[in-house]
Amino acid sequence: MNENMQILADDKLVDLAKSGRIEAYAELARRVQEKIYHTIFGMTRNHEDADDLTQETFMSSYKALGSFKQRSSFYTWVYRIAVNLTLNFLKRKGREKGREGFEDNTSVYDRVEYAAMSPEGDSLKKEFKEMLEKAIESLPLAYKAAFNLVVFQGMSHGRAAEVLGCSENTVSWRMHKARKMLQDRLRPHL
Repeated sequence: MNENMQILADDKLVDLAKSGRIEAYAELARRVQEKIYHTIFGMTRNHEDADDLTQETFMSSYKALGSFKQRSSFYTWVYRIAVNLTLNFLKRKGREKGREGFEDNTSVYDRVEYAAMSPEGDSLKKEFKEMLEKAIESLPLAYKAAFNLVVFQGMSHGRAAEVLGCSENTVSWRMHKARKMLQDRLRPHL
């Protein structure tokens, strides 16, 4: 790869990619690939699906690059494509229920701390993780998408709204409702 590509700003790389420089697009994709994958995995909970959808996202965005008006950042534009492809995939496959659970290293679980680290504490942590996974999986798709972007990807409500193609108030409302649904579902177990 051309080292000069690595130092260029995204908007310059977009211009070069639009003019046919494949290495410019490759550099843009490299910059956001990991985040795109994690976003998709957060929604599908399946590594194979996330791999396939990540590849489809970059193929689709490359084909559509000529229509990218650059009103948002490349990153936001590709995220929107990834989220839309994933939502369509999940709707098409009817996979809202029964997908694989989170990996052990999912960041939200790292935040759960227990006063005593013992075999009993480890067991409680694992049990809580499983309950939380099931509760998140049971969220309606629109709420789960907003929750994933804000909680797991660390996006602001405004940034998540850009990705989801809705208003910031809608994201805030979905987050409020998602938290309430999770609290209601977890309350009997706590």
